[in-house]
Amino acid sequence: MKQLTQKLKKGNVNIIEVPVPKLKSGTVIVKNLYSCISAGTESSTVRAARKGYIGKAKDRPQQFKQVIDKLKTQGPTETYRAVMKKLDAHSPLGYSCVGRVVDISADISEFSVGDYVACAGSHAEIVSVPENLCVKIPPDTDFKQAAYNTIGAISIQGIRQADVRLGEVCAVIGLGLLGQLTCVLLRAAGVKVIGIDIDPRMIDMAANNCADMACLRNETGIEQRILNFSNGMGCDAVILTAASSSLDPINFAGTISRKKGTIVVVGAVPTGFNREPHFYQKELTLKMSCAYGPGRYDPTYEEKGHDYPYAYVRWTEKRNMQAIQELISARKIDISYLTTHVFKLEDAPMAYDMILEKSEPFMGILIEYDSSKEVRNEKIEINKQNKTRLINSKVSIGFIGAGSYAQNSLLPNIPRSDDVVLKGVMTETSTGSRSVADRYDFEFCTTQIQDILINNEINTVFIATRHDSHGFYVINALKSEKHVFVEKPLCLKLNEIEEIKEQLKEKNNGEKQVILMVGYNRRFSKLSEILKAQIKSGPMAMIYRINAGAVSQDSWIQDLEIGGGRILGEVCHFIDYLSFLSGSLPISVYALAMKDIHNFKDTLNISICYENGSIGNINYFANGSKTISKEYIEVYQAGMTATLKDFRELSIYGAGKPIRKKLFTQDKGQKNEVRLFIETVKTGNCPLIPYEQIFNASLVSFKVLESLQTGRVIHL
Repeated sequence: MKQLTQKLKKGNVNIIEVPVPKLKSGTVIVKNLYSCISAGTESSTVRAARKGYIGKAKDRPQQFKQVIDKLKTQGPTETYRAVMKKLDAHSPLGYSCVGRVVDISADISEFSVGDYVACAGSHAEIVSVPENLCVKIPPDTDFKQAAYNTIGAISIQGIRQADVRLGEVCAVIGLGLLGQLTCVLLRAAGVKVIGIDIDPRMIDMAANNCADMACLRNETGIEQRILNFSNGMGCDAVILTAASSSLDPINFAGTISRKKGTIVVVGAVPTGFNREPHFYQKELTLKMSCAYGPGRYDPTYEEKGHDYPYAYVRWTEKRNMQAIQELISARKIDISYLTTHVFKLEDAPMAYDMILEKSEPFMGILIEYDSSKEVRNEKIEINKQNKTRLINSKVSIGFIGAGSYAQNSLLPNIPRSDDVVLKGVMTETSTGSRSVADRYDFEFCTTQIQDILINNEINTVFIATRHDSHGFYVINALKSEKHVFVEKPLCLKLNEIEEIKEQLKEKNNGEKQVILMVGYNRRFSKLSEILKAQIKSGPMAMIYRINAGAVSQDSWIQDLEIGGGRILGEVCHFIDYLSFLSGSLPISVYALAMKDIHNFKDTLNISICYENGSIGNINYFANGSKTISKEYIEVYQAGMTATLKDFRELSIYGAGKPIRKKLFTQDKGQKNEVRLFIETVKTGNCPLIPYEQIFNASLVSFKVLESLQTGRVIHL
C-alpha cells in the first residue's frame, strides 16, 4: 500500500510503498476515503525537519540534551546510531481520517467489516486504529466533513476545558483550522463568539461563517469593541488556538477576560504571562487542554481499549469524536467551507510545498484516496541484490521487531559478507518495517509473521519485540526449524519455558540441529572475557550493583502484561552474568524489595546460592542518581579481588601485579555476541550459552518474584 511519510533528516515528504499494518488485538483496519492535513501541526513538523542539524537542536532542546547525555555515557558510535535511526526513519504524517472498515480483531464487537468510521489515523491507504480512537458514522455522512474528526475533537476538548455555557461570551485567538472549528462548535452550543487573528483573510472567513464578531488583533480600539460586545464585562472565557512564539496571545487573553474568567491554551503558545495587572487582579484561571480529551497518551485506554466509566469521565477522547460526528451527521454544523483544497494521494507532497511556501491561500486540505483500488496484504520487495547471494549464504536472516535496541546494538553488528544475507524484516508498523528494510538493506519488509516463519529461504530468526511476544515467537520459530536469537527475556510465562524446552528437544533429535540464543550480551564483553580468565574453579563471592534509575509508571516495561516488570524484563541479565562468572547454577534465591507507592518492586536485593558453594548478591536500584556509574561488579575469590565498572574499567588485585584495563568507550558485548552467534550458525557448533544456563536465568527470575511474594528462601 501507499503511505505519505517524511524523513526527519532532510524533511522530504514522499509517497512510499509499505506493507499493510498488522491486525492487532483491539484494533480495526480501515481503508481510507479521506484524511485531513492539519496545516499548523504538520507544517511545523516538516519545517523543523528541513532545518540543518543546528536548527533541529534548537527546535528540540530536550532531545538535544538526551543526545549529549548519551554521548557522555555510551560514546560517539552508539550515539550516532541512535540519532541516525531517528533521522533516517520514515515518519508517518497525519492523524485525522475517515474510511471503511476492512478487517477487525476478534476481541472487538462494536464494529463490523463494511462500517464507515472516522478515526485518528495517518495519511495512508490503509490504517490500523485502536477501537477507542475510532467512531462509527452513518453511510450518508459527508465524508469530507467527517475527515476533520480528530481536529474537531481537539476543538471540543478546548471548549470543555473553558466550560462556557449558553449565552456566555468566548473569544478565540487564532483563526486557523483549529480556531475556525472551535468557533463553529461554540456557536452551535449557543455561545457568543469573538474571533481574533492577525490575518485579514481569516477574519473574513470567520465573520462569514462562525463568529458573531471578528477582529484583527492590531486594529485600533479592539479592547473597547470586545468590552462593548460583552456588555462591559469582558469575555467569560478565552481559547488560544494560535501558534506563536510571542507572549502577546496569552497577555491579550488576560486583557479581554472578565474578572475570574477562564483562559484555555489549545495551540502552541508560550505561557509566561505578565502577572500584573490582569491575571492577578482579575484572579484568572489558566488551563491547558490535552489533545482529543481524557484517554490521550494513556496506553491502558488507547492501546488496551479499557474505557473510563461513563459516570465519572463523561467526555473521553472517543466520546468527543462521537460528538463532532453526530453534529456533522445531523447537519447541526456545516464545516464544508473549511475545505479549500483536495489532493489525490499521489499529489499530496505538493500540498506541503504549498503550505510551507504559502504559494496560495488555504485552510482545510484533504487527501483523497482511490476507494476502488484493491490493496493487497503482502510483503514489500525492496533489495533485489540479496537474491543473487542466497545460493551461497549459510545464514539467511529474518528479523522480528526492530526498535531502538535492535537498531543500535544488534543490526549494526551483524557481519556483512557473502554468506550472510538480511532476507526480511517484520515490525508491527508499516513505516517502521519499511524504514528498517531501507536502512539495513533487507530484501523485503512485512508486518505479517508468516512471511518470516514460512519462508524456506530464512534459516535464522532474530527476535527483538516487546517482551510479551518473545515466548510466542521463539516457540513458533523453533517449530519452523529456524535458529533463534531472542533478546532478553526468553519469555514472560513459566509454561513457555517448558514448551521451548520441548521444541528444542524435538527439533534436535535428528541430524539437523537448531540453535537457541538469548541476548545476554554482558558475558561476551572484552572485559568480561579478561575477568573470567582470571577466575579459578571453586566458590567465590560476587556483588552486582545496578543503578538502574526510575522508569515511569506508564512505560510498557512496567506493564506486567507487556513488559513483565523490571525483574523478568531486565534482572534476568544480571542473574545470567553471575552464573557465567561462577560457572555454576543457582540452588536457592531470596529477595527483598523496598516499598514504593506503585509496588513496582524495582529497588531490591537478591541473594543467590550456587551449586559450587558460591554466593552472589544483586542490588538493583531504581531510586539512585544518574551521576554515578550504572553497573558495578565486585568478585572475591581465594585472595583475588576484581572490580568492573560500567564494562569500561576493570581492576584485578591478587598476589602479583594488579591488572588494570580501561576502554575508550563502553563495551557491553553486543558486537561480539552477534558475531559469535552468526559463526555458530555457520559452523553448527554447540550453543554459545549452555541451555541449562539460559533456562535457569529465566527460572530464577520467576523465583525472585515468588520470594518477594512469600518472604521465603526459594529452593530450585
